[in-house]
Parts: sequence; structure tokens; C-alpha cells
Amino acid sequence: MVKVIASSVRKGNVLDVDGKLYVVLTAQNFHPGKGTPVTQVDMRRIVDGVKVSERWRTTEQVERAFVEDVNFQYLYEDGEGFHFMNPANYDQVVVDVETMGDQKAYLQEGMTCILSIHEGIPLALELPRHVTLEITETEPVVKGQTASSSYKPAMLSNGVRTMVPPHINAGTRVVIATEDNSYVERAKD
Repeated sequence: MVKVIASSVRKGNVLDVDGKLYVVLTAQNFHPGKGTPVTQVDMRRIVDGVKVSERWRTTEQVERAFVEDVNFQYLYEDGEGFHFMNPANYDQVVVDVETMGDQKAYLQEGMTCILSIHEGIPLALELPRHVTLEITETEPVVKGQTASSSYKPAMLSNGVRTMVPPHINAGTRVVIATEDNSYVERAKD
């Protein structure tokens, strides 16, 4: 086990708290004007899936479990879960729906993801930072609305809603940040 300060904990990290392993779902650092800065961490216990919320001072030490981060290629989804293959040795692992969470919308066949594996069990999945998707529907542009901060709602080919600039129309391929579903740029392909 490696001890790290609480402020360095990130989404997808695996922590050992009181002898039990937890996967970090969200981690936020709060710096109030008065008082001690704290790190708020929402975690899911690996053995039974119970969600727990913890708050530590940013300088407190927490134990990070030894987890191997390995590149895996996404193959397909079936009743068992999501199937991934290690391109180095062709080993296949199945990630269950609960571990996958809301990230499944961004999975594309052949996509390379980083799986966090502890004693042969996949615990967490890290998607690429950006994915390229097509806009399936969007509202028409309102004439005269030229302010740079005006965005309009759009539906992506994976069923996720996002906000895009007014010049983007249905059928346009765009780059989306997987972390917060936000528009990054028009695809260059």
C-alpha cells in the first residue's frame, strides 16, 4: 500500500480504507475562506457496491491500493457485461454494468481504455479524454443570436445531450470531453 495525501486522490483511484477497497467516483477539493481545506470523496466499496462519502483534510494521508493500470481494447457488450481484450497477450476480461456506470455511452468498438485491475478483478475504467461523435439532432440557429457565449442543445449519436455552438448542425462530427459531456471542437476528419 502507498500512502498519498488526500488532495491528490482522483476519480478511478482505488483506496484502502479500514481494510476494505473502494473505487473513487468523485473527488473535489474545497478551500473555504476560513478554516482548513478539505477533500470530499464519493467512493463505491468493491465487495458489495455500497456507496460511501468521506471527507478528509487535504494534508491527511490515505492508503492507495496497489492497482495495475493496463491498456485494454473494447470488444463488445452482452448479457455478461462489457468485454475487453489486452492487446499484448490477448487476455479477455469482462467488466460488469455497475463498474462501467454512465461511461458506457462513450464506448466504441476497438476503443483503447485503461482498466484498473486488482488481483485479476477489473475495478475501474478510464476512457480516453475525448471521443468523436456525430450530432443526430439540434435546434435551428436563431438569426441575430451571434453572442459567442450562446450555445444550443444537441443530441449525440450515442444518445447523450450536450450543448454546442450555433454553427454546428445535425450530421456534423464533433469532439466531446468524456468527463463532463462538453463540446470541445469540430472533428478534423
